[in-house]
Amino acid sequence: MYALFERQIVEYHKTDSVDAGQNNPYGDGTFEALLWEKSWVDTVQWHLEDLVRPADVDPVYALQLKRRIDASNQHRTDLVERIDDHYMMQFKDVAPQPDAKLNTETPAWAVDRLSILALKIYHFGIEAGRGDAEHRAKCQAKLDTLLTQRADLTTAIDQLLDDLAAGRRVMKLYRQMKMYNDPSLNPMLYKK
Repeated sequence: MYALFERQIVEYHKTDSVDAGQNNPYGDGTFEALLWEKSWVDTVQWHLEDLVRPADVDPVYALQLKRRIDASNQHRTDLVERIDDHYMMQFKDVAPQPDAKLNTETPAWAVDRLSILALKIYHFGIEAGRGDAEHRAKCQAKLDTLLTQRADLTTAIDQLLDDLAAGRRVMKLYRQMKMYNDPSLNPMLYKK
């Protein structure tokens, strides 16, 4: 899974454009295509957030970016929920053991963190090779920490999936109840 995220990030950076298409190499409806799309959305959003950061960014453009980031966040959440649907189907026939435990997050939200971590590792890798010696050393230290985090997170995801398959953990889905994009729930939208 992580290798897929790395591949997608490298593919994005061939154009380094938030408006480029994702060129998903996997077949429609496959789990890999879903993971690729998730990573692509994260990568584009990462760069949208970079575009809005400069202090001299045009306010009108910044607002357009903010709206696009909000839409991207919703799409990201929808993709995470589709990934969880995949896992829910995968484990639907597993009978939980009597002492099965709950997990604090679903597999897909852990996958979400792994996708973002792949972006951090990619960009800190660039920074660790740029600038003066002090900058490179600071960034390399952070990159080393991120690499440890990657090892721990991939292990934890594997363990969670193994536990779910064996019935040692119970998978429950709680959908994200986003209010900010919903005109029937956000007072700033429905008061107009």
